[in-house]
Amino acid sequence: ASWYGPGFYGQKTASGEVLKEGTMTAAHSSLPMGTRVKVTRLDDDRSVTVVINDRKPFKPGTVIDLAHGSASALDVHEDGTALVRIEVID
Repeated sequence: ASWYGPGFYGQKTASGEVLKEGTMTAAHSSLPMGTRVKVTRLDDDRSVTVVINDRKPFKPGTVIDLAHGSASALDVHEDGTALVRIEVID
């Protein structure tokens, strides 16, 4: 996982929502918009539930880009990237 946020705030996501600071959302290349997923950091087992509302991820080698709110909850914003497990909830 990687993260994004500052510099993208106020811009529309692929779902049409405006990205705001603190959102618990994420970008994924193929999961349907509105899908809820549990993202768990593998090194410390912390997890967060996010809603897919954007496309990509932007950073090569990653499968999900966490918006700043969800990245902060997992401390991914400090590291830049983290190894995670992604589980579809619905």
